[in-house]
Amino acid sequence: MASVPRASTNPASGGRQSGREAVSDHEGFLRHARFRWLKIALVLCVAAIVGYFAADVQPRPNGGSWYGYTLGTLGALLIVWLSLLGMRKRAMTPGGWSLKAWTSAHVYLGLALIVIATLHTGFQFGWNVHTLAYALMMLVIASGVFGISAYATLPQALSNNRDEMTTGQMLDGLRAIDRQLHDAAQPLPRGYADLVGMALAEDPFAGGIRARLSGKYPRCATQAALDGFAAAGGGADVGESERLAAQRVESLLQRRLSQLGRMRRHMRIRGLLEVWLFVHVPATFALLGALSAHIISVFYYW
Repeated sequence: MASVPRASTNPASGGRQSGREAVSDHEGFLRHARFRWLKIALVLCVAAIVGYFAADVQPRPNGGSWYGYTLGTLGALLIVWLSLLGMRKRAMTPGGWSLKAWTSAHVYLGLALIVIATLHTGFQFGWNVHTLAYALMMLVIASGVFGISAYATLPQALSNNRDEMTTGQMLDGLRAIDRQLHDAAQPLPRGYADLVGMALAEDPFAGGIRARLSGKYPRCATQAALDGFAAAGGGADVGESERLAAQRVESLLQRRLSQLGRMRRHMRIRGLLEVWLFVHVPATFALLGALSAHIISVFYYW
């Protein structure tokens, strides 16, 4: 449960913020107004289910019955309204229709669509535009659920991984290690120096979307350099001064790999926070198109 912050001045409330307002300011959108929109969504779902079994339609309610048209109209209006969240984000206002309230409604009413749209179909599916619209709706909802779970868990992991450092500071730390590596590798024989050179030439952001989201970099040049030093026995085949230099370089390579790991975890978490939008947003536009085709075809053949 969110803690209540220290009271602050507020001219509109006589210089003091009430405890209820403070809690409201710090509660998440899922808990907004004591789960108001969850309750509304549950009422809609229960009403839809009761109506499905109570409707006097034979052999059962379907998309072509009065009950199906009622649920279809409700579902279509909800889909169009839910798709306006992106526009709503550009007009942040407080109050009952604040962005937090709108987002809470977006989540719970979006989940309610699973029940409303499924009952609208009458559980009749086929290879047609009607089922396509339903499938796209489920894809949009599924990607939204992933987004909710990502935003519920990943920001804390991102904060823990950063350890109060910004992305720029992490890059500066990597560059500092690279400068030390470059200087420390100067006394080494050509073979060792080449390994260090490949590690220094490595782009920390290379690897593609698959590597970024999985966090696995099988062609990591820094790891390859460490493996090369280990295979050579840490400089056992060179003189004492060069062996000490090789040990220092190996230690710096370990630090570089650790810093790379932190940066790659940062990129992975950021990627997971954003990648669902690359499905959610395009699928929403595709859904609106399929929904339009569904409605037009229904009224054309009605």
